[in-house]
Amino acid sequence: MKKEIIVNRALEETRVAVLEDGKLFDLFIERRETEKILNNIYKGVVQNIVPALSSAFIDLGFGKSAYLGVGDVISKNKTEGNNNVSSLLKTRQEIMVQVYKEPISTKGPKVTMDISLPGRLLVYMPYSDNIGISRNVDDKKESDRLKSIAVKLKKDISGGLIIRTEAEDATEEEIAREIRYLSRLWRSILDRFKTAKPQTLIHKDLGVVFQTVRDYFSDNVELMHIDSQKELKDVMDFMKIISPEFTDRIALYDGDRPIFDVYGIEDELKHLLANKIKLKSGGYLIIQEAESLCAIDVNSGKFTSKNSQEDTAALTNIEAAEEVARQLRLRNIGGIIVIDFIDMKKASNRQKVLEKLRSFTRGDKAKIKIWPITKLGLVEMTRERKRESLLALMGETCPLCNGVGQVVSRESIFTKVCCEIDKMNINIHRGIARIKLNPAMYEYFLERKGRLKELFNIDFEIKTDLDLEREDYKIILE
Repeated sequence: MKKEIIVNRALEETRVAVLEDGKLFDLFIERRETEKILNNIYKGVVQNIVPALSSAFIDLGFGKSAYLGVGDVISKNKTEGNNNVSSLLKTRQEIMVQVYKEPISTKGPKVTMDISLPGRLLVYMPYSDNIGISRNVDDKKESDRLKSIAVKLKKDISGGLIIRTEAEDATEEEIAREIRYLSRLWRSILDRFKTAKPQTLIHKDLGVVFQTVRDYFSDNVELMHIDSQKELKDVMDFMKIISPEFTDRIALYDGDRPIFDVYGIEDELKHLLANKIKLKSGGYLIIQEAESLCAIDVNSGKFTSKNSQEDTAALTNIEAAEEVARQLRLRNIGGIIVIDFIDMKKASNRQKVLEKLRSFTRGDKAKIKIWPITKLGLVEMTRERKRESLLALMGETCPLCNGVGQVVSRESIFTKVCCEIDKMNINIHRGIARIKLNPAMYEYFLERKGRLKELFNIDFEIKTDLDLEREDYKIILE
């Protein structure tokens, strides 16, 4: 699959898009105002221990306290099955922690003492002793080769290794070079921890552009197009260290049109906050995202198969499964996800849709677990989310509906106005009666002016007031 990485550097944000065969699959946004802390390492202070939750809260020196579960505690006193956090940590104790989940909504960050340092080819874990190979390395022969290299090289270091998918076909020297780099990085972090003040940052993870280079740049990336001369130079310098063989695939974009417009990305971004996504067949998805749960409804819409209703359902569901996998990555939707596929009577079709969903999500770097499809066509799945969703980053709660997604109907507002007029007992009023409304309500009330006169025997003047909110109104008697 042909991949392209497109980088747009603006005054207040940096955006990185990953295209697969010309189609947008991943989007990363880093803003100056909301600097990310994921994978940063801090010298924290134990602020509070909560035995009932088997956890502690750590002061990192900013904002909300970080949550540390007992399973993420590294301690000489820790033994298997020991969940007594009070015996492992003490209040005011200074510890090294790494953020593995950023703050989301009202929740603070989650941290671990089990540090991991990711490189392009592998992840180095100083406090582990295990060796793992990415599940996406499908070739058993290649997997065995990588494991034997890892076992050999691990003898020279303390700690564990996870070999990433990007290490496929890498030489032993390339892997060894990265192990040496990560080992030196770890020693420098330990040195900084010893001298740093409590509640301070001691290691900052790479920015969004360099993370994308590290995690996504491989043989199948044909081009990385960057619209900033400075960003280009920084990326080239970084690439010369980690993968010098790929430097000829990085180029400066200096066209007149914005780079995201040229690649059609800007147009697609306009639809990413919408809850309705159209499918090519004529069907569509409805995505309803909450803080920790997302419901996705699949509808056939105008699509009708030439054969049968069962075929229509199966074909729409397969197309929907591919788009669902793409939308989850693009929007960074995490937590519990429930997909309501169109009902299918045949078990073979239900299994086919499930297998397609698993296949389409295989390229997702987030951890995903999918349960079997039910007879009602529901699929339950979970997706790891380490950072806030695109909806949380780019959107905010509607001031009119307060996040409900709907506003009070015009009929309801008209009914409310009638009830209030009725309470005023103005049937005998002989002066001017005026109703002031938000412009969105004007035509609706004007059409019902006769109904108001019929109810109250008064000829109301209907006026607009730009200062009134949609649901507000004024009843004026003169």
